Amino acid sequence: MMISMTSFRATSALLFAAAFCLVAASVGADEASAPARLVVESTSEQVLAVLRDKGVSVDRRLEELQQIAYRRFDFPTIGRLVLARGWNQLTPDQQRAFLEDFKRHLSLDYGRRIDSYTNQTVTIIGDRTEPNGDATVRTQVNGGGTSPVAVDYRLRRIDGDWRVIDIIVEGVSLVSSYRSQFQEIMASGGPTRLLQVLREKNEQAATTARAG
Repeated sequence: MMISMTSFRATSALLFAAAFCLVAASVGADEASAPARLVVESTSEQVLAVLRDKGVSVDRRLEELQQIAYRRFDFPTIGRLVLARGWNQLTPDQQRAFLEDFKRHLSLDYGRRIDSYTNQTVTIIGDRTEPNGDATVRTQVNGGGTSPVAVDYRLRRIDGDWRVIDIIVEGVSLVSSYRSQFQEIMASGGPTRLLQVLREKNEQAATTARAG
């Protein structure tokens, strides 16, 4: 199985990043990273509106969530971070194919769980500017029948806009989780094998979704 339970929680957080961010009082704000915090807050309002609309089909809500995520997350940067040095082993065509397959993989993985949203809330507990100029927005997810979960969002200013480039769930980075998995696949079969595994997983997930 490609994704462990820990990385599954991070995967879900990626496209639901702001979904549980029912904006609460912010504390410990760093002035330089404040615009990044506003991105998390504004995105949350859009996503929550989609999740709460139970009168709309799951497929339609999934499509709307994807559109929001594709605007707010920088998948080219995430892809390069995930593959690290392996990124340059892919041809330009393989890089494009990987990004599309990776986005689809994330969508298929969490899309079956849209209705698991049960009015969880998130408190934004702080934000800071990182040494390289990135920003981290720290939140805590509350509710859903579980103990509070720490979810941090790493954002980078790209082409003048703050874009999410990583999600850290209870100290576990989505980028790092996938990097270790993909590096193992690349080591055994190179880019061709990586793309094959992703497509097989996507087809399996799509078949399961159709059967359900």
